Amino acid sequence: METTVIKVGGMSCQGCVRSVTRVLQEVPGVEKVEVSLERGEASLAYDPARAGLREFRKAVEDAGFEVV
Repeated sequence: METTVIKVGGMSCQGCVRSVTRVLQEVPGVEKVEVSLERGEASLAYDPARAGLREFRKAVEDAGFEVV
């Protein structure tokens, strides 16, 4: 398991936090997700053999947010 933090732009409320959390949890290989509205970031624990920044970026952008 590895951990990483990605900056997420476009979040303005707790609904946004729930959306980003949900789409990141659906990425295969992601074990744990914590999203902070205040810091504008998502912290992830994941299996690097199954997921990485490319998959995280796609999930976040497909949900209408951006990875900055």
